[in-house]
Amino acid sequence: MKINKLIKGSVLTGLALTVSGLSFAGNGDRVGSAGATELLINPWARSAAWGDAGISCSNGLDAVYTNIAGLAFTDKTQIRFDRTNWLGGAGINVNSAGLAQRVSESSVISVTVMAMTFGDIDITTVDLPEGGIGTYSPTFSNFNVGYAREFSNSIYGGINFKVISESISDLRGTGVAIDAGIRYVTGEENNIKFGIALKNIGPTMNFKGDGMAIQVQHLNSGDLATLEQRSATFEMPSLLAIGGSYDFNFTETNRLTLALGFTANSFSNDQFRLGLDYGMTLDKAKFNLMAGYVYENGLFQNEFSYAARVTALSGLTAGVSVDAIVGKNKNMLGVQYAYRQTKLFNGVHTIGLSIDIL
Repeated sequence: MKINKLIKGSVLTGLALTVSGLSFAGNGDRVGSAGATELLINPWARSAAWGDAGISCSNGLDAVYTNIAGLAFTDKTQIRFDRTNWLGGAGINVNSAGLAQRVSESSVISVTVMAMTFGDIDITTVDLPEGGIGTYSPTFSNFNVGYAREFSNSIYGGINFKVISESISDLRGTGVAIDAGIRYVTGEENNIKFGIALKNIGPTMNFKGDGMAIQVQHLNSGDLATLEQRSATFEMPSLLAIGGSYDFNFTETNRLTLALGFTANSFSNDQFRLGLDYGMTLDKAKFNLMAGYVYENGLFQNEFSYAARVTALSGLTAGVSVDAIVGKNKNMLGVQYAYRQTKLFNGVHTIGLSIDIL
C-alpha cells in the first residue's frame, strides 16, 4: 500500500513539475538542427487519425509511438502492419510492422520496425549536375524493443529502446535512443487518464562511409590522393509529451473519448493537440470514428513564409477503424485508415491491418 501511494505521489509530482516547465520548452530557432527526424512520424493509423492526442489513452502498439506506458493495456497478442503514403506525390513511403505480447499478468513486451523509402534518385556530380549516371535509394529505418508494466490499478509505465539507421550505398549513420512513459488512471469508471512521455533521448549521430571521401589530383605530380572528410554530429529530436483524456460512456456500447495533449519539442515549435474518438460496439464488430487537430506557432502563415511555418502539415486529421470479432475466442481482425491534411502536397494517407488474439 505504501509503495502504491509513493508511486502515485511521484507521478503527480512529475505532472506538476512538467506543467510548470512547459513554458520553457520548444525552440523554433533550432528547427532543422536535429537529425533522425523520421522519429517524429507516427506510422500507426489508429493513433495518427486523431492527431497523436492519445498520449494518455492509446493502447497496444499505437502506444509505442505516443506513450509506451499504454503498451501495458495489450490483452494478449497484437500484430500490426501499416503503410503510409507520406506527403502524397512526393514518392515517400513508410512501412511499419509490430508484435506485442503479454508475458505475465502485469507485463507486456513489443518489437516494432519502421522503414522509409524514397524511391530512386538520380546521382549527380559537379561535372554532371543533370545526372544520367545512375540512381541511388536512401533508406531510413528504426527498430524498437519495448516493455510496459502495470504497477497498480492506477499506475502504468514503460520504456522503449530504439536503434536508428539512415543509409545510402556508400554512407551510413547509426544511433540509439530511449523512450519512457507513465500513465495514471482514475475515476469511478477508470475514465480519466493522464500521461507523460519522454521520447528520443540518446547520444548524437553522425555519418560514416566512402561517401565522405573524394579523390584529388596533385597539381605537380599528377598523383591521386584520397581526401576523407568528417561528418558533423547531430542530436536526436527529443521531446516531452503530456496529455489527458476523458471517456464519456453513454451506454455499454457507445463511448466518446476527448483527449488533449501538449508536445514540447527541443528542435521545433511546441504543439497543442485535440482529439476525438467515438467508439461503437456491435454484436460482431467494433467501429471507431476519429478526428483531431494539431496546432503550432506559424501554422496559419502563408506557405511561402518559411521563417514562421516549419511544417507541411496543416493540423487537421481524421480516420476510421473497423474491427471484426472472429472465432470462438472472439479475436479481433481490424482495418484502420488515417488522413493527415497538408499544405502544398496531397495529404498523408495511412492504412493498417491489425490482429488481436485474446
